[in-house]
Amino acid sequence: MSIQEFALFLVSIVAGTIGQFFLKSGALKLGQLTANNAVSHVIGIATTPELVIGLCCYGVGAVLYILLLTRVPLSILAPAVALQYVFSVMLGKFVFNEPIPVVRLFGIGFIIFGVVLLMAKK
Repeated sequence: MSIQEFALFLVSIVAGTIGQFFLKSGALKLGQLTANNAVSHVIGIATTPELVIGLCCYGVGAVLYILLLTRVPLSILAPAVALQYVFSVMLGKFVFNEPIPVVRLFGIGFIIFGVVLLMAKK
């Protein structure tokens, strides 16, 4: 993966992670889904700014991913996108104060190690 491809890859990952942040923020505004508020939730998804921004960020990430697929092998790119999980867990911890159990920390470590192995030269 060239420097330009890697930069595009990172921007794609960041866009997806920012999308996660805004989707979580918007979902917290909506509150929990119940049988009584299902219709208002669907309308709320389209009218809550955070959710719209989150979906747009996901769209940007998807477009960049598609562009990367024209240049980077799928066998490298698809698993490397798992880094978004790492950033999302950190976002949950530091922004939304969600706990990170030790088992999850090991899982994050495995993801990072796996991505490093995937991106290593032969």
